[in-house]
Order: sequence, then C-alpha cells, then structure tokens
Amino acid sequence: MGDYIVRATAANSQIRAFAITSRDTVEAARKAHDTSPVATAALGRLLSAGAMMGAMMKGEKDLLTLQIHASGPLNGLTVTADSQGHVKGYVGNPSVILPPNDKGKLDVGSAVGIGFLNVIKDMGLKEPYLGQTELKTGEIGDDLTYYFAASEQVPSTVGLGVLMNRDNTVRQAGGWIIQLMPFAEESVISALEENLKEITSVTALLDEGMSPEDLLQRLLGNLGVEMNDTLPVEFYCNCDKERVEKALISIGKQEIKQMIADGKPVELNCHFCNTNYVFTIEELKAILKRCR
Repeated sequence: MGDYIVRATAANSQIRAFAITSRDTVEAARKAHDTSPVATAALGRLLSAGAMMGAMMKGEKDLLTLQIHASGPLNGLTVTADSQGHVKGYVGNPSVILPPNDKGKLDVGSAVGIGFLNVIKDMGLKEPYLGQTELKTGEIGDDLTYYFAASEQVPSTVGLGVLMNRDNTVRQAGGWIIQLMPFAEESVISALEENLKEITSVTALLDEGMSPEDLLQRLLGNLGVEMNDTLPVEFYCNCDKERVEKALISIGKQEIKQMIADGKPVELNCHFCNTNYVFTIEELKAILKRCR
C-alpha cells in the first residue's frame, strides 16, 4: 500500500489524532530536487506534517502553506498541501551537507537554524489565516508542537521522522500529530504523557514495519483509540505550461519584449517540483499579443 494518513479519535473524542506513512512522497521530493540527506530529512518532516495538517481542513479548495524562514544553510523550506492528500515543497539550498549531530543523527536543527515558522491557511475567505511562531529547535516536530500551543491554543504532540538508506534514498518517513480537545480530563492527559515517554524514535517504529494504525495503537491504545478513515497521500504539483504562461504574462509587456529582443528561448522553473518550461521566441511573441 502507498502513502496514507489515518484520522482517529481516542478517549471518547477528548483526543484527535493523525498518523502518516510518507516514504514514497518524500522519495519523490528527493528525486525532484536532488536533495542531500539532511535536506531530505528536513523537507520530508515538513511534507509529512503539511499533509496531516492539510487533512485537518474541511473544504475541497482549502490550501495550507508552511514556510520556514531561518538562518541555517538550508535557506528555508516551503510546503503546500490541500485537504485531498496532495503535498509539495522545496528547500532553499538542497545540497547542504553537515556532519551528524551528537546523537549520530542527521542534524536537521543546525541545517534549519534560528528563525520563524509561518502557517498560512487559505480557506476561501477574504483574507487567509496567518499564524507565526519562532522556531524552538529547528527540528520541525518540536516547532510545530509549539506553534499549535502558541498560535492555535491546541495542546499537541508532533512526532516526525525520516530515515535514509546508505545510497541516500528514503528508507522510512512519517509521523503523527496528536491533539487534546479543550475538555480533555487530567487523567487522559497524564496517560498520554506516559505513553509518549515510551517512544524514543519515530523512524525506529516505522522501521519495525509499523503502519500509521500501529503508531496510533502504540500511542493511544489504552485510551480507546478509534480509527475513523484513511486518506491517500502523494507528492503532487499542479503546475503546467499554461499556468507558467500566466505567470509570464503577469510580468508585463516590457519584460517580454526584452526577452524577445534577446533572441533566446526562455526557461522558467517551478520551485515546487523543479520542472523546467521552455518558451521559444515564437511562443513569446504569441504571449505578447495576448498581453493587455
């Protein structure tokens, strides 16, 4: 079975939970952007989180964007997801190489650096929702845990992980988001905290062969977890030449005239999937005629 999200509740709906397996999605991103192992780990964590947060939205046209602006050599990350399980993203510098951290793991925190996280939700209203919090560790899971508490006032725990093979392909990827509802009882909170103490590594559990259902059973099994539904997930970009052409038109007549005068085909790149679109001089002339 491919990548998917499980949506669940526990403790008589005092807890809502999401878990994801996202290896194929993260591997597709790695291939598209030719990311280094630490860049793959950072982007993979944000893609997994973005997909789960997208699944929290209700409308078919709702869009979620996660932006990390930070001082580390990755030069930031951006991920966009919808409510249908489509997610895409990129890092500013995909070729970052860093030594392992003091635990011998990929040093995502140092690659990301110090900065802030933007969460943008476009739900068809006049203005999109924007939440912004500072990064606490750069490890992404911790930073999203802080975001939910500080910006949305929802106590949450976010576990994310990416494990690489020796050939730098993705071996495992996934994680969970578990959230306490406002009416959660102290006994439920304490039980969840005890369960979390038993978890040392997201990727270790995934590498044992655990599915998203297994992860939630491990975390919430003694709290009456109920699996509600599943949602397929994939790395998907909706760019095409027509969309890129509209972007080209938006830059204005003068710029397009200059491109034509230069006498060379123009190549434009989609940041999200790294696809290149080439426009010949004849195509540029036709686009210029359509400009107002």
